[in-house]
Parts: sequence; structure tokens; C-alpha cells
Amino acid sequence: MNILVTGHRGFIGQNMVAHLDRLGHVVTGFEWGDVLPDIEQYDQVMHLGAISSTTELNVEKVITQNYKFSVDLLDLCNFRNIPFQYSSSASVYGLNQQFTETSPVDPRTPYAWSKYMFELYAAGKQAQGFRYFNVHGPCEDHKGSQASPYHQFTKQAKETGVINVFENSENFLRDFVPVSTVIDAHIQFMEMPDVSGVWNVGTGKAKSFLDVANEVGEK
Repeated sequence: MNILVTGHRGFIGQNMVAHLDRLGHVVTGFEWGDVLPDIEQYDQVMHLGAISSTTELNVEKVITQNYKFSVDLLDLCNFRNIPFQYSSSASVYGLNQQFTETSPVDPRTPYAWSKYMFELYAAGKQAQGFRYFNVHGPCEDHKGSQASPYHQFTKQAKETGVINVFENSENFLRDFVPVSTVIDAHIQFMEMPDVSGVWNVGTGKAKSFLDVANEVGEK
């Protein structure tokens, strides 16, 4: 298949492109600011590109890149009948304690709002959305403070031999999902192009930051 992957230089995008290459697909990468290739030449579009920083406060920038561009890309794909997948985020749940696809949402940042707004736009159209939880894996180096605790703790252990955890880290729980699980979800749904909707991508189990530190320390 000829596949267009937006955000191919990002953490998840790099892993996705490498996996698609191994499967024998022909992959074209796109980043914000590039000239968008002719959509008609692709059999599949994976829209992974976005401003992914949950601390970005420039609302206009986030809406332009995460929402408006996504709308335009989805419209192009639907017009040409090209299967479309996109990355959403579990951040749409906010402070809620229930995390099923039918649970109430509570977006609290421009990033989370941009993701939820696009989910609303994509509803009823040919689109497969994935609410990623806390993804970790290779190629996180460029993310800095936004990198997963798996990456940050591993880096600390290698550089200093010590992992520093913050106070009460045992009480901060997250669903940490390997990037391979995210990729598997996308690949699985590629085989069902007529199925549309939004799905969680996580492990279903929460770990504390202290649990992660102990896990990394045991390796």
C-alpha cells in the first residue's frame, strides 16, 4: 500500500514509519509546513501530526494545526474515499475517573480541546480515531520534559546511576502504553477500512510513577 503518514518525524510517527517499512508498505512522510502531496496517490492516510505539547498555550496555533488542518485533510480523504486514521488523546477525559469511550469528557488544555473538537467533527464520517493514553518507547529523545517517565528514568539511570522520583510519586497513577500497542491498533483497523469511530488505546491498567521507576531500575 501507498501510505501517507503525517508527523512522521515525531515519536509515534518514527515508530509507525519504521514498522510500515518492515511490512513492505511505501510510506511518504509529511510535516507541518511542507507542501501536502496529492492525496489521490495514497491508499491510506495516517494523521499522526499535531502540536503534542499539553502545555502549549497559544490557542490559535493549536487550533490551526491540530483542528483546522485535520478538518481539511479529513475532507480531502473522504471526498476521494481514502481510509483515514488519526491520533486523538486520552487527555480529553481530563480529571474524570472513568475512561471508556462513552464516558464524559473534560478537556482542560488547548491541546485536549483541539483533539475533542476534531473527534466531534469526524463523528459520522469515514474516520478511525485513537485516544492514546501515556505512550512510551523508542525515539523519545526530542521530547524533552514531555518524554515519558520510562524515557526520563532510563536516561537518569544511564547517566547518573540514580533515578530521582518526586514526593508521593506512588500516588500518581497513569496508564502507560507501549508504542508497539499503538501501532498494532492502527494496523488492525487498517484491515477494517469501512469501520469508523473512536477507540481508547491503552493497557487498561494504571501504574504509579514509582512503579515505573522500580521497573526501570530492575533492568
